[in-house]
Amino acid sequence: MLRPRQRSAVLVAVLAAASLGGWRLGVARSGNGLRSDSARVIAVVDGDTLDVDWGGRRERLRLLGVDTPETVDLHRPVGCYGPEASAFTHRRLQGQTVRLRFDRQRRDRYGRLLAYVEVDGRRFNDELLTGGYARLLVIPPNGLHGRAMLDEELEARAAKRGLWGACAQTEKG
Repeated sequence: MLRPRQRSAVLVAVLAAASLGGWRLGVARSGNGLRSDSARVIAVVDGDTLDVDWGGRRERLRLLGVDTPETVDLHRPVGCYGPEASAFTHRRLQGQTVRLRFDRQRRDRYGRLLAYVEVDGRRFNDELLTGGYARLLVIPPNGLHGRAMLDEELEARAAKRGLWGACAQTEKG
């Protein structure tokens, strides 16, 4: 029988080993090391922000790696190609069951979930970039797919797809 002090030492050792091993309680690990879960999209707020039913809770979710032009901020004008980006996100995701893939940081300073969203086996965040609906936005420590996503944005720019062909250079950032 272990004494209370010994039990505490064993508990600390087990928790440390679990932490180093990357255990995440209640969240599955995919083969690529990203944490993932499924969710249902219940509302599209704008091109890069969703409301999802995740584990029985309504959560606000911000797509990782992308920034679509503004459409809902009352203090900023609607951005060029913002309505098109929001409409595209709505068409593709509204009511869909999606897979959430988390990077290193799961929530932002506003409490929103941060995730890559997969639908029909493809990362939707990439679709926004390749279609010219968004520009790349990498905020550390999340940036696992940054290089691939940069290539997608550069391809859309070169082809003048979406906002890269429709908006004046000063509006593109």
